[in-house]
Amino acid sequence: QVQLQESGPGLVKPSQTLSHTCTVSGGSITSSYYAWSWIRQPPGKGLEWMGVIFYDGRTYYSPSLKSRTSISRDTSKNQFSLQLNSVTPEDTAVYYCARYALWTWYVDYWGQGTQVTVSS
Repeated sequence: QVQLQESGPGLVKPSQTLSHTCTVSGGSITSSYYAWSWIRQPPGKGLEWMGVIFYDGRTYYSPSLKSRTSISRDTSKNQFSLQLNSVTPEDTAVYYCARYALWTWYVDYWGQGTQVTVSS
């Protein structure tokens, strides 16, 4: 059974960096069948795709967030991480990590979601 567990602070001050980690169990982040993503949902809005890291370490980001976003991984810990720089209150959202099955490009597993509030 695959599980994705997010961790990170729930409150971040404006202009600071949001850092969250997703720990994966029950499957390897280096498996060539999958990619690993961060997705967020601001209050009252739909899901927003932020970026993805593939099994070989390649990354792709949403054009609207690319200048502030970095996704990395630690294969020894089977984790991947999100950094979002220079946050503003508009970055307040529930942040999810997720796994894509590459043969369908559908998300087949989600983390539980973490509420992040940007406020001073």
